[in-house]
Amino acid sequence: MIGRIFLVACLSLPAVAAWAQQEQGAFGITFSGFVKTDVLYDSRQTVAAREGHFLLYPAPVVNDKANTDINAKANFNILSIQTRLTGKISGPDALGAKTAGVIEGEFFGTSDADVSGFRIRHAFVKLDWPSSSLLIGQFWHPMFVVEMFPGVISFNTGAPFQAFSRNPQIRFSVSSGPLKFIAAALAQRDFASNGPAGLSTSYMRNAAVPGLHAQVQYVDGPALAGIGFDYKQLVPRLATTKNLATDATVGSTAILGYGRLTIDPVTVKAEVTYGGNLADLLMLGGYAVASIDTATGVERYAALKSFSVWGEIASGKELELALFAAYARTLGAAEKLAGPFYGRATDVDNLLRIAPRVAWNTGKLRLAAEVEYTSAAYGTPNGANNGRVENTRTAANLRVLAAVFYFF
Repeated sequence: MIGRIFLVACLSLPAVAAWAQQEQGAFGITFSGFVKTDVLYDSRQTVAAREGHFLLYPAPVVNDKANTDINAKANFNILSIQTRLTGKISGPDALGAKTAGVIEGEFFGTSDADVSGFRIRHAFVKLDWPSSSLLIGQFWHPMFVVEMFPGVISFNTGAPFQAFSRNPQIRFSVSSGPLKFIAAALAQRDFASNGPAGLSTSYMRNAAVPGLHAQVQYVDGPALAGIGFDYKQLVPRLATTKNLATDATVGSTAILGYGRLTIDPVTVKAEVTYGGNLADLLMLGGYAVASIDTATGVERYAALKSFSVWGEIASGKELELALFAAYARTLGAAEKLAGPFYGRATDVDNLLRIAPRVAWNTGKLRLAAEVEYTSAAYGTPNGANNGRVENTRTAANLRVLAAVFYFF
């Protein structure tokens, strides 16, 4: 209901903006977006969101009593829930800066029970000075580099091999020649950490410390390179299993490096990420209990580290041919673990993806097709071996995807 009210309000804004522009001459809003329909086929069951639309990796091999893999069942769907509406707002200068705002939503819903529900993607205010800018609101996490994310057709946009998260944040950027410095303080909302109470933003909120990020970019014509550092802290419990107050924390860091080079008509992109507890970014990892005080029940935690790398080469504009390839691996913790484990795919040793695609762009219309092969090596995390996954068995999925976009 709230989403419908918001959508009606958005659709009425042009008339309001036109009136305000006549009255003040300094306010306006323009709408854009696209209508998209995906037709998808998977060769087996998958770990995914929204009725299989947001694919992460194949489901594990699970044999019945006749030794038949239950998850070796194909799946087909047609969905239009990625359809998007963006409102870009302009206004008068303030504090010596150009001001702007963005409200963006889509019909992806907030859970599988809310498929087709209208939800906020981005909602922020931005102030731009000659060499610096300040962004306040919900936007991509800085580890999702908007200048060079994968151009895949699948809505997963390269996840879980690259960060995928939108966060409420305060982000300040300053440029000096070819260098751009970014600093951000972040909270969690739609992309939350896992813990004893399941997925929740409370673990970061109770730490009373925002996520922190610093990044530097170098831009020189067709070349882009950058490196970023990320830190977050969680408080998994407020009380132990023995009903005693606790404020034990788990801190984790991550680093990423990336580069993009365009030599028309070819563009090459590559990115490497290494860090701990990246599950809230839809990547591999999390954290686990390292030890438990038997008298008080106080738990000590250790972050589970992971590594990922992806690369993409694309050529053409009207007719685009491209190939995306990626690999990720869990690396365990820095010490022995007592369990339990909290995170994403803590029973997966490695993931591999290869995804060629073709897209034809004509006017406002895009017709695209992609074949996405993803394999996952499932096993058992061994706490005595720092949580590394052992005795693996690989499951693989082949997704065939066709999509139609109409931009406006």
